[in-house]
Amino acid sequence: MRAKVAGVLAVAGVVSGCGLAAEAPPTPTGPGVLTVQNAQAPAPGGEVGSASGEFADAAELAVWSKLSDTEKDVDRIAKLDVNKTAKGALYLEPKTSTWYDGFRGPFVYQELAGDIVMHARVKVTGAKGGRPARKFSLGGLMARQPGTYDKPNWMSVTTGTADAAGQVEAKFTLDGSSKPLETAVKSGWVDLVLARLGRVAVALYKEDGGAWKVARRWPSNLPEVLQWGVTAYTDWDSYGALKKDAAKANAKQIKGTPDLKLTVDFVRFLRPELPDYADPLNTASVSDQVLIKLLTPAGA
Repeated sequence: MRAKVAGVLAVAGVVSGCGLAAEAPPTPTGPGVLTVQNAQAPAPGGEVGSASGEFADAAELAVWSKLSDTEKDVDRIAKLDVNKTAKGALYLEPKTSTWYDGFRGPFVYQELAGDIVMHARVKVTGAKGGRPARKFSLGGLMARQPGTYDKPNWMSVTTGTADAAGQVEAKFTLDGSSKPLETAVKSGWVDLVLARLGRVAVALYKEDGGAWKVARRWPSNLPEVLQWGVTAYTDWDSYGALKKDAAKANAKQIKGTPDLKLTVDFVRFLRPELPDYADPLNTASVSDQVLIKLLTPAGA
C-alpha cells in the first residue's frame, strides 16, 4: 500500500524548531534573496508522486487509510467513496464532527516523509446544496503527526463555512492548541495547497479562474513522517456543552445536523526545492510570489 511510502522516501528537507517569521531584510551573512526567476516549481513524479490520486477508479480508495481504523477511534464518516457518488472524484460526507484543539474529526491519509507539496481541487457544499449553513463545516487538506491524540499536532487548509460562509481556513495545531485564520472566497471549486518546505509550513488557495494566494505561512515544527490527506467536518454548534470537553466529545458520536458534502477532483503530491541560501520564513528572502512558484505545479 502507498501508505507505507514514508518508510522508503528520502527526506528532502530538515524540519526546524518554532519561531516567528523574520521580517528583517537579508544580510550578507544571513539568508539571500530568492527571485521568481531563480525559483523552481515543485517536481512531480517519483515515489512521492505515486501516492497521488486522480480518482477515476473506485479501487484507488484502497491506498488511503482511515484514521478511525488505524488509531482506533469513533468513525465520524457517513459516506466515503471514489468514482461513485461523484464521477472521477473522491466523495466524503462527515457526521457531526470537528478538528479543533483536542477535538477529532474524519481523516483519510497516506504516510509520507520529508518536504511535501499536497495539491488538490475541492468543492464543498451543504447537505442540500449551496453553502453549508452550519458553522465550521469545512473540507480540504490536512497533515498530522501520527499518534498525537493526547497532544494533537497537525495543520490544515480547508474551505466552506467557518464563522461565516464562503471562507478558506488555514490552521495549525500545536500540543492541542489551534490557531485558525480565515479568508473570504467565492463558492465553487477551489484549488488548495498544503506544504512543508524546510522550516516553513504553508497554506495556499486559488479560486476557480483566479490566481494563487498565500493564506498563511508558519514555522514547521512537525516530524519528518506525517499523515497527509483529506478531511471534512461539520456542525460545531451541535456540540453544545461539550465544546469545552474534548475528551468526552471524542468518546462518542455527537448527534446533530451534519451539513457538508466534500468532492475532491484529485490529490497530487510533489517535491519542492529550496536553495540553501533562502529562508522561507523570512518574507524578504522568499516573497509570497516566490513561495507560490515554489509550491504550485507549473501551469496550475
